[in-house]
Parts: sequence; C-alpha cells; structure tokens
Amino acid sequence: MAVYVALFVLIAGGAGVLTATADSPEIGFDNPDFEVSQNDRIEVDGEEWTVAEITEVESGGGGGHGGGGGAETSIVATLERNVTADQSETWANESTVQLDDWEWRVEITGDDPNSFTLVEVPDRQAILENDPQADNETVQRDDGEYVVVTEDGESTLVPAGEYFPAPEERAYATGDSLEYGDQSVTVDNVTADQAVLAWEATETESIEIEQHSRVTIGETEFVAHFADASTLQLSSDIEGYEAQVAQIDQFQQYSSGLTRVLVLAFLSSLLLLGAAFIPSRY
Repeated sequence: MAVYVALFVLIAGGAGVLTATADSPEIGFDNPDFEVSQNDRIEVDGEEWTVAEITEVESGGGGGHGGGGGAETSIVATLERNVTADQSETWANESTVQLDDWEWRVEITGDDPNSFTLVEVPDRQAILENDPQADNETVQRDDGEYVVVTEDGESTLVPAGEYFPAPEERAYATGDSLEYGDQSVTVDNVTADQAVLAWEATETESIEIEQHSRVTIGETEFVAHFADASTLQLSSDIEGYEAQVAQIDQFQQYSSGLTRVLVLAFLSSLLLLGAAFIPSRY
C-alpha cells in the first residue's frame, strides 16, 4: 500500500512541477509587415493610412488565447484615411433651393437648354411687417394682387408688382461654378426638367482594429497584434499566426490534462491511505 501511495504522490508531484514550470506560448511576430505607433503612417496597395489613435478600453468578459475571465482592458487602434468622392445634387425645374441663406426658384426654359436661372424668392411677409405703413398681408382683387398702404390716414391699393422690389436673378450655364453649401460646385448638366450640380468631397474612412483581429486593408489581409499598449503590429503571415494559435491550444490541452492527472493522483493517494487504516473484519 505504501508503494502505491508513493507512486501516486510521485505522479502528482511530477504533474504539478510540469504544470508550474511550463511557459505558456504567446502570439508574437518577429518580422511583421508593419510596426507602428499613434500618428504613424502606412501605405498598403497604394492606400495611405494614418494610425489616428491607440487606446485602452474596458471590456466585460475575458477570454482569448493566454487570457483569463472577468472584466479586462483591451487595446483598440483606429486607422484613418481621406477619400475623395464624387457627389452630385439635382435641382428640378420650378423647385426652390437654399443659397446664400436665401430662397431661390430654379427656372429652366427651352426644350434643349444648357443653362438655368435662379430667381430670388423675396420674403414678402418680412417686407410687409417691416413697413409700418403697409398692412401685414396683401389683398386680392379681380384685377390682381395689392398691398394696402396707409399714409396720412388715407389707404391706397398699390399693385404687388410695384410695391415689392424686383427679384434678383442669377444665370448659370453648363460648366459654370458657384458657391453652394460652403463649397464650390460645378453645373454638370442641364435638361428641360432639371439641373445637375457636381463636386468632389473629402470623406474620412476609418478601420478599428482589436487584438488578434483580422483586417483587410486595400486588398491585403492582416492579423493584428499589440506588442504593448502603444505599438501595433500588422502581419500578412496568416498561416504563421494560425500555427501559433494551434500551438497555444495544444499547450492548454496538455496543461488541462496534467491538472487532471495531479488531482486524480492526489485523490487516489488519499483513498489508498484511507483504505489502509480500515480495520480488518478477520
């Protein structure tokens, strides 16, 4: 009985030593395609990206290779680049558009036009309210629209066409430029039904990268690894990364097996010791 107990203790001790002294393999790239920090730039397939930010964020749940459970801190990098995109807007004939903080009516004439006219739409209500001698609304008669103007106690009907100032007009042809929405736009095309404005706008495209995530930049796929809290590595060696993951999984399986051996050997020793002290019935 003592020999068996010693054997199980020896097995448990060996399993314990192996479990305690074994070094867990970790993901790492000796020759990554890129190793960058915040504000560094990389060029991939003709696209230039900037590392706009590398930050640590709190995440609830752990896991992953070499990680534990519970709340933990993860690292996220943001790559950004400016992209120039073609944009356009269509103004329909007789529609109203906002330009220079004012309303204008689009007027297109002819069956095959190459230009259009913006006609100012005056704020008649504001003009009437600012004139103390005029009523705040026009009146309609059989022969037209009038404004009631009172001077020295005497009211007079003034034709609306004479009272209100002539609207401003602006004409634009295909290829002309105008300022619209804080940017310069070009008249791209004019038909009997509409005018098309075109311009180029700069947009910011961004990519968020997490630890050991796969990301496609341009036409190349990378796997990401943060060597520390401020350094991002990108490697296109996907097979090498997968081999490291497989090695870590195998290590964890071996470690789990050794732990089970340790527990079983220890329990077996206790069982044998307990059995040795059971009094014999004979």
